[in-house]
Amino acid sequence: MIDTIGFDGDDTLWHNESLFSMTQERFRALLAHAADPADLDRRLLEAERANLRVYGYGIKGFVLSMIETAIAVTDGRVPARDLQSLIEFGKAMLDHPVELLPGVAEVVEALSSRHRLILVTKGDLFDQESKIARSGLAERFDAVEIVSEKDPATYRRVLARHGVDPARFVMVGNSVRSDILPVLSIGAHAVHVPYAITWAHEEAEPPDEHYRRIDSVLDLPPLLAAW
Repeated sequence: MIDTIGFDGDDTLWHNESLFSMTQERFRALLAHAADPADLDRRLLEAERANLRVYGYGIKGFVLSMIETAIAVTDGRVPARDLQSLIEFGKAMLDHPVELLPGVAEVVEALSSRHRLILVTKGDLFDQESKIARSGLAERFDAVEIVSEKDPATYRRVLARHGVDPARFVMVGNSVRSDILPVLSIGAHAVHVPYAITWAHEEAEPPDEHYRRIDSVLDLPPLLAAW
């Protein structure tokens, strides 16, 4: 029996990667004179991955990686006005309204009356706290965990802190790498809800078995009822 449900935030409850994608399109346009789009994307991804250990996940690290990439592809000649544009891109992302995915508010409200709900989201603390507050969902969760990484050790700590038996816990999220594989590895359950866009760093092969896949969070209540 499942009595505790973990929800991912970005691209599970609200749109996130689409905002990064739109900003990256603006980045390509800004640097079109210095690099072709494919090379620029490759170099930006390399910078993002290298900077994760320094900046962690989130918009601020993304903006700093864009600035670093812009400096590199222009051999240090990127104009100050372009750097200012990149900073403004980041501010626009941080100020962007939180847009819930279809059915999320109704499903979270319904499940909160029958299950213990824990929001387990990864990223910058200030940004995630802001999005959670603006989402209108905060009061529906019994606990909120904002973590710097989602790996087996993190999930073990979260469940231990809240006294949750892994065998009675299910994690719901869009990322196979962050929400599915590490959860299964500690003996808990997982439900994959794919999002239309996946950041290259989060791509991973799904397991052959021991997890469920649904097309929409709206499919979650009947799935849990039949578990």
